[in-house]
Amino acid sequence: MPEEQQPRKRPQREKSAAGVLPDRPQPHAEKIERAVLAALIRDASGCLDTARSFFKDRVSVFYTPTHREIYSTILELGSIDAKHVDLLSVAQRLREKGKLEAVGGELFLAELEMAISTTVNIENWCSQLVKYDNLRQMILVCSESLTKCYEADHESDDVFDDIEKKIFDIRSADLGADFYEVKNLLKSEFQELMKINAGEVEVGLKTGYDVVDEYTGGLKPGEMFILAARPSIGKTSLALNIIRNVATGPDPQPVAFFSLEMSESQIVRRLLCTQAGVPESTFWNRQFDARKIEQITGAAAILQESKIFIDPTGGLSIAELRAKARRMQMLHGIKLVVIDYIGLMTTGQRSENRQAEIQQISGAIKKLAKELKIPFLVLAQLNREVDKNSSPNAKPKLANLRDSGSIEQDADVVTFLHRDREKSKGDVASAEALWIIEKNRNGRTGDVKLNFIPSRMEFEMAPRVDQHFGPEPQS
Repeated sequence: MPEEQQPRKRPQREKSAAGVLPDRPQPHAEKIERAVLAALIRDASGCLDTARSFFKDRVSVFYTPTHREIYSTILELGSIDAKHVDLLSVAQRLREKGKLEAVGGELFLAELEMAISTTVNIENWCSQLVKYDNLRQMILVCSESLTKCYEADHESDDVFDDIEKKIFDIRSADLGADFYEVKNLLKSEFQELMKINAGEVEVGLKTGYDVVDEYTGGLKPGEMFILAARPSIGKTSLALNIIRNVATGPDPQPVAFFSLEMSESQIVRRLLCTQAGVPESTFWNRQFDARKIEQITGAAAILQESKIFIDPTGGLSIAELRAKARRMQMLHGIKLVVIDYIGLMTTGQRSENRQAEIQQISGAIKKLAKELKIPFLVLAQLNREVDKNSSPNAKPKLANLRDSGSIEQDADVVTFLHRDREKSKGDVASAEALWIIEKNRNGRTGDVKLNFIPSRMEFEMAPRVDQHFGPEPQS
C-alpha cells in the first residue's frame, strides 16, 4: 500500500462504506492530490482546463476535505479567467469565506505550492485521481448493494437492475461515447451532404487558394493539415496568407496562431504589410508616402475587425498547446489552429530520442484536432536530402519529412511548398512556386502552381492555363 494510503493520519471521509472494512481508509493518493492543487496554483492558465476535462464537475476526486475546499475555490476564481488564480488570490478567497484557517492557513498553501517542481505530469496525476474516485464510488455502491440484497424479497429483478446500472454508470462515466450505430447517423449525415451539394455549407475552411481547396475540400474539421518546406522557402508566409484569408474573407472565422519562431510584433507587422500590399522595407528605407499611408490605414481597418489570436510561446509543450487551444475555443470560438512549427515543440519531458518525441507530439495534435472538431494547420521542416538532389525537376517526397514518419501517418493531408530560392534573389518581382499535395486521405493529390511576391511575402494563385486554348476541333 502506498505511503499516502496508510492510516497514520486518516482524512475525514464524506460517507462511510458501511459493512465493508469500515475502519480502513478508502483508496486515495494524498500526494497526488497535493501535486494537482500545486500545479493549479502555480500555472492555472496551463493546467485548469486539463483538470476540468478530466474531472468534469466532480470535486469528489479529492478525497481529503481540505483539498476539496481548495479545489472548489480555484474553480470559483478560474470560472471567468484562469489568470485570476494564484497563491494570494486563493488565500484571500478562502479568508473571505471564513475557511482559510480550516485548510491550514497561508503557510499550508505556500507549502502546497512548493510540492512540485514542474507541472508537466498534470494529465497523469488527474487520470490517477479519477481512478481513485471511481474506486471509492464503487465501494459505496457495493456497500449499499449488500444492504439491498439482504433486504430484497424473492422479486429481486429490480435490485439486480439497479446495482448493474450504478456499476455501469461508474465504469462508463469517463469513457465517453466510444461507438456509434450507423443507422443513428445516416439521417444527419445525408442532410449534411445535401447542404454541401446545394452550396449551403462548406466542407472546410477556404484557404483562399481555390485550386488547393478543390483538391482538399479546404481545411476540414478534425483534420491535421501539414505544410512542409525547407528553411526560407516561405512556409510561414504562406501560413500567414491562409490565416489572413480565413480571418478576413467573405465568411471570417477566428484563428489561433501558435508561433514558436516569430514574436507577436513581427507577425502583426507581416500581416499588416501583406494586407496593404506594401513591402516592409518601405519603413526602414523611409519611402512611406501618402499613398502607402492610405494603404496601410485601410489594411489596419480590415485586420482590426478580424479575430486572430497569437501565442508566441517558444518551446511550446503539448500540455500547454492543449490547455490554450481548449481555452481559446471556449472563450473565442476559434475555428482554426496554426502551429509554426512542429519541430520546435516539446513533450515537456526529457527525451533522448527526438523521433519518439515528435511521434508523441504528432499523435497528440491529431487527437486534439478530433477532440475540438477543428482543423489544425501544422508547419514542418523537410530534411536536407531535398537540397542534395541535383535534378532541376526534383520535388520533395513524404520520405523528406524531418524527424519522424509519424507526421506522415497522423496527418490527413500532407503538402509541400517548393520553389527555387536562387530565382527569388535581388529585385525579382515574382517567382514560380509549387504547392505539392503529396498525401490526401479523402481526395486527390497533385501540384498547384503559385506565384511568390518577395516584396510582400505573399503567395498568389498562378493564372490557370486554358486547356481548350487553340482552334476548335473540326466537326
